[in-house]
Amino acid sequence: MKLNFQHTDKSFWILYIVLIVVAIIALFSASSTLVYMHHSALGPIGQQMFFIVLGLAAAYGIQFIPSYWVRLGGYALLAFSTLLVYSTMIPGNPLVVTINGAARWVRLGGITFQPSELAKLSLIIVVADQLARIRSEADKKKYFYRTLILSAVVMLPVMASNLSTAVLIGLIIFCLWILARIPWKYTMSVVGIAVLVLGLGYAIVEFVFVRPQREMHGPFRRATTWVSRLDRHFVDDNAGKYVLTDDNIQEVYSAVAIARGGTTPLGVGPGNSKERDYLPLAFADYIFAIIVEESGVLGAAFLIFIYLAILFRACNVSSRYSDMPAMLMTMGLALMITCQALISMLVAVGLGPVTGQPLPLISRGGTSVLITSIYFGIMMGVSREQSMLRDREEEVKKESEEEVPILTLE
Repeated sequence: MKLNFQHTDKSFWILYIVLIVVAIIALFSASSTLVYMHHSALGPIGQQMFFIVLGLAAAYGIQFIPSYWVRLGGYALLAFSTLLVYSTMIPGNPLVVTINGAARWVRLGGITFQPSELAKLSLIIVVADQLARIRSEADKKKYFYRTLILSAVVMLPVMASNLSTAVLIGLIIFCLWILARIPWKYTMSVVGIAVLVLGLGYAIVEFVFVRPQREMHGPFRRATTWVSRLDRHFVDDNAGKYVLTDDNIQEVYSAVAIARGGTTPLGVGPGNSKERDYLPLAFADYIFAIIVEESGVLGAAFLIFIYLAILFRACNVSSRYSDMPAMLMTMGLALMITCQALISMLVAVGLGPVTGQPLPLISRGGTSVLITSIYFGIMMGVSREQSMLRDREEEVKKESEEEVPILTLE
């Protein structure tokens, strides 16, 4: 296959490279605890750099794959990832790896990864493809229920280990329904039922398990952790927030890091963070706090702008073309990146309860970096494909105009 670089989406590439540069700088600043643990910077930092290079290669190659094959592969990937996600609910499964009390990881062939990341990617692709088949009002009802059932099947096991990821997936599916012009009576009924179920679940866990301090068992045993985090964020008195405990240590040191960075517009400068040595997992879920500490308000605003620019670029690409499957897929992937980034930032600055959502492409984690790179590769591929199609249409139009005979009067 001959590779044509003429139609490469330079805007997406610039945004992608900028995030990689920020990730590398933040990685060196926030990985101090890992360096101390391994007595060398080459181990943890070198491993993440390997995934960044692998992600670059993946994004570069995927942009040349036709969107038709991407959509077709999405179905196979969804079936595979759904089976893996359900396997995490099986007690004693030798493939499942539990980290920090959460059974979210699977080890296959010596590689440890989160199947929920694959499920997110494939579900967006499949739902976009299904919604793009709508041709009439009757089709809207048909494909709404089809995508609803499909999403529920995938989200159920994801919710068992990571409620925030399941909620994030639901938010993106809701946005895709809106873009596909699904009637509000369908979408809002789902929202109402979801709020009712989550509210009822919260009340049961709060009064049956958390307050009596009873241990919860079964696949949803982490529900007590979710409720405790919500209580700590919305219910606890302000005085309790100043008492350092194992439960709030991340929030406390994150707040200190952000306070230090807010003293000047440019923060304390790259490499001068102090809280990175005290903030648990500073290189993962709370890396934005370290970025704010070292780069200040201007650095935080710049990063927010980059993530929003990804969504704006996706909107621009989607608005120019009539390819519905590609448009929905591009918007779904861009929304996932931007919404996940905003949620991670809100948690880091204390405006949301602890969720465990990484900052896309910046937080340390091989699965997250690779999947986000694939997101970019698919979006760049759609843009490239549609740009080539537009040029071909213009060429055909020009050739047809040249072939029209010129009539003259004798």
